[in-house]
Amino acid sequence: MLAVTPVLDGHNDLPWALRIAGESPASPVDIATRVPFTQTDLPRLVEGGVGAQFWSVYVPAELDGDAAVAATLEQIDLVHRLVARHPDALEIAVTAADVERIMAAGKVASLIGAEGGHSIAGSLGVLRALQALGVRYMTLTHNLNTPWADSATDEPAIGGLNDFGRQVVAEMQRIGMLVDLSHVSADTMNDALDAATLPVIFSHSSARAITNHPRNVPDAVLARMPANGGVVMVTFVPQFVSSACREWDLAAAAEAERRGLDYRDIASRQQLDDWTAAHPMPVATVADVADHVEHVRAVTGVDHVGLGGDFDGTSHLPVGLSDVAGYPALFAELLDRGWSVEDCGKLASGNALRVLHDALDAALLARGGTTPRTPRAFGST
Repeated sequence: MLAVTPVLDGHNDLPWALRIAGESPASPVDIATRVPFTQTDLPRLVEGGVGAQFWSVYVPAELDGDAAVAATLEQIDLVHRLVARHPDALEIAVTAADVERIMAAGKVASLIGAEGGHSIAGSLGVLRALQALGVRYMTLTHNLNTPWADSATDEPAIGGLNDFGRQVVAEMQRIGMLVDLSHVSADTMNDALDAATLPVIFSHSSARAITNHPRNVPDAVLARMPANGGVVMVTFVPQFVSSACREWDLAAAAEAERRGLDYRDIASRQQLDDWTAAHPMPVATVADVADHVEHVRAVTGVDHVGLGGDFDGTSHLPVGLSDVAGYPALFAELLDRGWSVEDCGKLASGNALRVLHDALDAALLARGGTTPRTPRAFGST
């Protein structure tokens, strides 16, 4: 099935994994072969039937101001360099038409998503600059609040979006950037949907009714998606898809608090290695993920569900979905549950492509009459 309708995945953190590993022009990581320290490389993208990928240009929420902007630009540069090194396998996409053309050519259409509104340092000018560099969505927050939007995993500060936050949503939709509501609080989700005039996305979130995690989407918000026209891209993070893993996560957070650590911070979590060795996380499964996919479909309808695995953004993954080669296992599970090939195609990429057409391309056309050509890769002549 995926040979005909490949996956368009909403979120992959390979760029940050490569940055941590020391990726640079002088020391490139060769993703054309299997990379032992990542969950993503070109051979496994082919095995997984991935035809389009939103590469996250994540930078830590602890960065702000100029430091956050600079790090985001460096991550955009990394994506462009990665694509330029593998022109036979990857190509930058900025429109839905680009995605369709690149997938038809047998390559992976490479879209860019910025993870966290801290990346713009409170500047609509920076937002527009990121769009001009090919960024096609921005997650309004990461694990911490921004001054203008509440995060799902921080203490509420403003009760959703403030006036500037609503300006951000309006400007994103005007210039052709998808509004991504993963990571934000339920109040922020609702405020953004109130402000939105075009479809929004959740790039990597699951269903809160199945697993009660604040990163997941409540049913009341899921029920608003058909009217908005957006898509919820179900993620594979064990704590978000398995209640047993969520309980383990709460215990780990409590242990971090006892030790005076901030559990939201990756470096702090690494200081719990002794505790996690003694208390291993329970196992999540492909069936757990399928339960979330089916719940989102039941509440929103089949036209509003997609996939955002969060590969290389989490150290644990469900059995059978340990890397990007695992997508066929999920579709086999859904077909066994009675899903039609047509509906699986909508889940794989059809729904996400429709949102790209309806929100991104429509905004770009409204601004200039034509959709833009692919931006020149960094460092090219």
